[in-house]
Amino acid sequence: MTTQAGKLTISLPKNLISFADEVASEENISRSKVISDCLREFAQKRKIQLMEEGYKAMANENREFARVAFELQRKVVLGQE
Repeated sequence: MTTQAGKLTISLPKNLISFADEVASEENISRSKVISDCLREFAQKRKIQLMEEGYKAMANENREFARVAFELQRKVVLGQE
């Protein structure tokens, strides 16, 4: 997948710059690629976290729906109000 690149100027603590340079050297990639990969990974983790929160909310809604439906079914089948 090819994406169009843009330019960004940022300020980072020196220890993070050193770390990015170290990783770039070890992986034989550019500093920009290191930072891009880190941001991509962060975005993926955030997406997964948001999906997990959404699934949990849906599970709670489904549980409440089942509770209400079961109560209504009990009233209809047993004729209880």
